Amino acid sequence: MSLPEIVSRAEWRAARAALLDEEKAVTRALDALRAERRRLPMVPVDREYVFEGGDGKATLLDLFQGRQQLVVHHFVFEPEWETGCRCCSAFLDQIGHLAHLHARRTTFAAVSRAPFTRILPFKARMGWTVPWYSSQPGDFDADFGADFGAVSEEDGAAERGEMPGRPGLSCFLRDGDRVFHTYSAHGRGLEGLGSTTSLLDLTALGRQEPWEEPRGRANALGAPARPEHPRYHDEYDDRHGK
Repeated sequence: MSLPEIVSRAEWRAARAALLDEEKAVTRALDALRAERRRLPMVPVDREYVFEGGDGKATLLDLFQGRQQLVVHHFVFEPEWETGCRCCSAFLDQIGHLAHLHARRTTFAAVSRAPFTRILPFKARMGWTVPWYSSQPGDFDADFGADFGAVSEEDGAAERGEMPGRPGLSCFLRDGDRVFHTYSAHGRGLEGLGSTTSLLDLTALGRQEPWEEPRGRANALGAPARPEHPRYHDEYDDRHGK
């Protein structure tokens, strides 16, 4: 086994400082990439989708729960399966407390093709509290998740035929009662995601901080000019959840 080289503390500090310069360059490059993502055009979602969740039937607009944005996790769970995809399950395990997303007017939900009667016991077994909906018998997952278009490197197991669909995330923006699709990522595009900021970085409104480009995007849709710092998750009130 090849282990890291053993050096003095001074040598380690010098090596760490050199690497830090590279890390900062990557951070600046990622900020620029995220700004380009926020500049992507959006597509109206005119098709009607019907989901089933804990409160019965719901539309795509209902999934927003009154908030401005929606991040959907395309959780691979086929109608005939008893349990969901292991990779999707590992991803969902990483999702933090949703209050921090809600404070940025963003809702997170999982959607699967399995009937809700199969989703519910598996969700209880895993101890998850995120909203989770069945998209059957509609084509929501096919339209935004499994059938993304040209086969690419990120397709992974789905490309090789080992899975019927691809894990993914899709972001939607609401303007009144109109819903728009702004972004999707699949397969390896989900690596490194799961934290509040990483999910917000996929959305059209981003983190809703004043330094983000394009300037004024979030303010135009009602976000505060200078968002507050994160609170303890039990300190947010209803005003921050919408």
